[in-house]
Amino acid sequence: MTSALTNLGLTNPVIAAPMAGGATTPAMVIAASRAGSLGLLAAGYKTPETLAAEIATVQSESIPFGVNVFAPNPVPISALSYHSYATAMQREADRFGLTLPTEPIEDDDAFDAKIALLLSNPVPLVSFTFGIPGTDVIAALQKAGTTVVQTVTSLPEAESAAAAGVDMLAVQASVAGGHSGTLTPDRMPGPVPLVDLIAQLTGGVALPTIAAGGLSTPQEVAAVLRAGATAAAVGTVLLRADESGASATHRAALIDPARSETVITRAFTGRPARGLRNRFIDDFEGSAPLGYPAIHYLTSPLRKAAAAAGESDLVHLWAGTGYRHAREDSTTAILAGLAGLA
Repeated sequence: MTSALTNLGLTNPVIAAPMAGGATTPAMVIAASRAGSLGLLAAGYKTPETLAAEIATVQSESIPFGVNVFAPNPVPISALSYHSYATAMQREADRFGLTLPTEPIEDDDAFDAKIALLLSNPVPLVSFTFGIPGTDVIAALQKAGTTVVQTVTSLPEAESAAAAGVDMLAVQASVAGGHSGTLTPDRMPGPVPLVDLIAQLTGGVALPTIAAGGLSTPQEVAAVLRAGATAAAVGTVLLRADESGASATHRAALIDPARSETVITRAFTGRPARGLRNRFIDDFEGSAPLGYPAIHYLTSPLRKAAAAAGESDLVHLWAGTGYRHAREDSTTAILAGLAGLA
């Protein structure tokens, strides 16, 4: 383990990845520490006030942890493309009595306010996804004693992150569940096996790496560590954990024999993300525009209503390719097992 993680007292190199949208909970982060590991709260889609409350909950346990933040990297959308897609979405929403946003909603997920919070109340580690923050933000966090990690999906992105001054890289393969951390959502990097991607980046950039994407067995974890990763991050295999905040609809889909494939789609949020294939993807992927966060806000009410109603064909069932290994158990036991410590 690198000094940045060793100094946090970690004894388990398998960490709990941040899953925005509710799956990652403070209880999951706390449970990760019981495995000698580290968990990251997901700041995405939360208000600064909610994030502050979650940080306080974890801090009360006096454990190392991290926070993941969506860095601004908007994907603009034309009014014509938005209105066309909104019309199609409204037809689905009518079944639930919903009125969806008729105009694009654009924001930066309260980025400045969240950075201000993390500077006024520093945490051990902060990671960024979607974009690379300014060098002033990175330097300020480091001055506050925070290790800064950047999510990357290719060597050019890693080189950009290193030039910006980050401490570590979270290297995400294309088989990862949920949103791709690519800096160029309009042109996804070609798929590269995670072991090969780690080897490329550790050979090209002098920064420690955290491997992420599709890891679901002890053998896969061991392989990325042998390839040069300092640690491995897992998310999908924790979706059915005792401490997971994933919806009952999402949990059930992960073990549904009819859900036999994951695909990358932009139909739900306007940004590429991997999930279980369902009717929504089949019906709308072909016409879905790029446009984040506008498309996320457009479909969000529909997705929430469908999840509450148990209609999995209208829900973003984020999952990596190792989703069949997700099981009901404690986060502590799952992480220990993946590290061969159970």
